[in-house]
Amino acid sequence: MTAREAKASETPATAGQGFSPAFEVVRPSSGDGGPPPTPLVFASPHSGRLYPPDMMAAARLDAQDLRGSEDAFVDELIGGAPDLGVSVIRARLARAYIDLNRDAWELDPAMFEDDLPEFARGRTARVAAGLGAIARVAGEGRPIYARKLTFAEAQVRIDTAHRPYHDALDRLLAQARSAHGLAILVDWHSMPAAATRGHRARGGGPCDVVLGDRFGAACGSGLTALMEKTLEQLGYRVARNAPYAGGYTTEHYGRPARRTHAIQVEINRALYMNEATREPAPGLARLKADIETVTRQLSQTDWSGLL
Repeated sequence: MTAREAKASETPATAGQGFSPAFEVVRPSSGDGGPPPTPLVFASPHSGRLYPPDMMAAARLDAQDLRGSEDAFVDELIGGAPDLGVSVIRARLARAYIDLNRDAWELDPAMFEDDLPEFARGRTARVAAGLGAIARVAGEGRPIYARKLTFAEAQVRIDTAHRPYHDALDRLLAQARSAHGLAILVDWHSMPAAATRGHRARGGGPCDVVLGDRFGAACGSGLTALMEKTLEQLGYRVARNAPYAGGYTTEHYGRPARRTHAIQVEINRALYMNEATREPAPGLARLKADIETVTRQLSQTDWSGLL
């Protein structure tokens, strides 16, 4: 069995009324049935591009309007990681359906026709911006839905996609810790070119990549420094923690004292795609090759001396 065929069986049986699985796990071929060969786990929670019928029946926007929230091609950019000893978990359902980089109950009460339980009343800046676990708005602040949702609809999305995704991710990290004494989670994302305006990389110029480690709280400094150095040697302008310091996944799993290190990577979309048409650009092949170089560096590192 090749790494690309080694899809995990722990994905849910149903998700989003007809789309299954909600996500995929791809394990290194040498790790099939045994311990993972490296402590590395790559995640792509926002690259899914399936819009279930139950969502679209309630939406005022069409799928093309919603695609701007996707981290397009990120799953492809990290696609070579399993062949380098890295376990990968990647979403299939769209971020607009359920955002896996949020707390499950980070919900906006204004979106729902019924009262939410107290535990589901998210009071975060993300919810206020309309970008909770179930987004209220798409690009440029346009409302996604033509009607209010029910809490039961939200619970279906959480039970069939969000919770199983994080259960699977938690297992991958536990397996890495058991086999190697630590786990390293790299959460891969993309950012609009406009998001980098006003944020300068080290050495000047707009940033190509932002490394978010929650200002050092989510991982050992050696991981951030190694990724920064490797990317800069490849010619990329790198910033730390601005404009993105890491989301829910980085904050939730990044516990260096508990032998789990997490870092978020945001890649400027202008490097590899046309943001207007959402078509790949010539830079995609080069960026994918460079990410494989970074992955190879991480997979060959002796972490005992760095973390």
